[in-house]
Formats: sequence, structure tokens, C-alpha cells
Amino acid sequence: MLEDWIDEMETELPPLRNFILPSGGEPSSRLHIARSVCRRLERSLVFLLEAEELEAGTYSYVNRLSDFLFVLARLVAKRTGNSEVVYQKPKQK
Repeated sequence: MLEDWIDEMETELPPLRNFILPSGGEPSSRLHIARSVCRRLERSLVFLLEAEELEAGTYSYVNRLSDFLFVLARLVAKRTGNSEVVYQKPKQK
């Protein structure tokens, strides 16, 4: 279901061509925080996955959940009229 929801949300969004920073207003920013927590969980599950104490499907679900949260954050930003901040590489001196 996560894949279907991601695909559906992406139909409303412009293609992602650049890395974006967590932004887009408070609701969107909170979703970006939730995504980072989900990614942290994913990294901590690697040990259990490698020890075969976690089903691969569970690990995959956590991975897709973080993708879902990212796309949802982008959609919330768009629907609330907030812009996303594109990462700009610092200029070298």
C-alpha cells in the first residue's frame, strides 16, 4: 500500500531534480523529522537483519515508510503553499 500511496502522491508533485532540505512549513518539517527518525531506525535494524533476527520484509517496510514520509512532506508543502528549499552547494573561496 505504501508504494501505491507514494505513486499517487507523486502525481501531484514536480519531479525531484535536486536535493531538498527539510523545509516547506511546520507540518512538512515535522514530517521530515519523522522521516529522519525512521531512517535512524532503519540503520539500527541492519544489525538484526544481518543476524537473521529480523525478517527482510520488515526492514523493507521501514525503508519504504521513510520514502512515504518524504513524499508526504513534499506534498504537504505544496498543498499548504510553502516552497521547498533546494540545497545549494557552498561556493568555494
